[in-house]
Amino acid sequence: MKAARRGDIAPFYVMEVMKAAASREAAGGDVLHLEVGQPMTPAPSGVRRAAAAALAGDRLGYTSALGVDRLRERIARHYDEAYGLHVPPDRVAVTVGASGGFVLAMLAAFDVGDRIGITEPGYAAYRNIIEALGLEPVGIRVGPDTRYVLTPDLIDAAAPLDGLVVASPSNPTGATHTPGELLRVAGFCDRAGIRLVSDEIYHGITYTRPAPTAAALSPSAIVVQSFSKYYSMTGWRLGWLVAPADLMGAIERLAQNLFISPPTVSQLAAVAAFDCGEELDANVARYARSRDVLISGLAAAGIERIAPPDGAFYVWADVSHLTDDSRELTARWLEEIGVAATPGIDFDPAQGHRFVRFSYSESTADVAEAVRRIGEWVRASD
Repeated sequence: MKAARRGDIAPFYVMEVMKAAASREAAGGDVLHLEVGQPMTPAPSGVRRAAAAALAGDRLGYTSALGVDRLRERIARHYDEAYGLHVPPDRVAVTVGASGGFVLAMLAAFDVGDRIGITEPGYAAYRNIIEALGLEPVGIRVGPDTRYVLTPDLIDAAAPLDGLVVASPSNPTGATHTPGELLRVAGFCDRAGIRLVSDEIYHGITYTRPAPTAAALSPSAIVVQSFSKYYSMTGWRLGWLVAPADLMGAIERLAQNLFISPPTVSQLAAVAAFDCGEELDANVARYARSRDVLISGLAAAGIERIAPPDGAFYVWADVSHLTDDSRELTARWLEEIGVAATPGIDFDPAQGHRFVRFSYSESTADVAEAVRRIGEWVRASD
């Protein structure tokens, strides 16, 4: 019986690590979670109150495929408040998470066989989705010489391209484009006829300066955003796109047929998320403390070569002095010291065997204990 080849994509290895960690916990073992990129905190209190009200008093039927009007309007107002940018609500599409938004963006903007530039290292699922949709991912290596961010020269060297995915702050590196750097990337893409898709799901989680939005820099860019990270709503499966007007009809038709509509209770509750800044910024302050604890602890363990973690809640670390098989190393850490971390092969198929991604989204105490155990393990292994 025929089976489609599009399913022959690489697994998302972080999910495999999560599964192994859950098995250890089910067997009574302890696990310190540095593998999963999700906040340890629930949705903010205002969102939970709004969800309770919706559950008690709303039918919770289907909504428009592009989302309820009041949420689209509130997202549009957010761009004025956060970036000083006017975004009409009719250019906003509410989506089933950023992942669903990315699928819609790829299908609306590109045809089978189109070449889409992605960073290496970069978010694994995006590469796998691109392949599954019949597009061709084109790896563009970024590294210490450019602070792990894209430059026009790197993009030009990968030509020809039909599209480019840029993530700032990045998963797995945390590297963040300055406004000037992103402006140069966006301008190059516009001049070269390359559709820019900007992953901005870690906006709000930055430690030096706010991250710029591509929506302010290119009229043809598609912005992918999410309520999962800064807004601490991973399981609510809600995100959004800001897209050019000429793509909105295609995005709506695709959303109607693929998803019908985003989750209704999540949409009704998410309107309140934008008014919970004090609570959410307290989460970011905790991430900053955990980041410092992780970086100093790794350095004490001899793991010092890391990407600049300007944003998000990850450290991308070179562990080549410890192993040439990061998957085997992280499996040993889980088994021997109860620390779950993600092998770099998830994010870089060429060089990821030399890297590990650490998430510091859990409690600062857990991060401190995890890095203490890693340090003891490294010293015992010398």
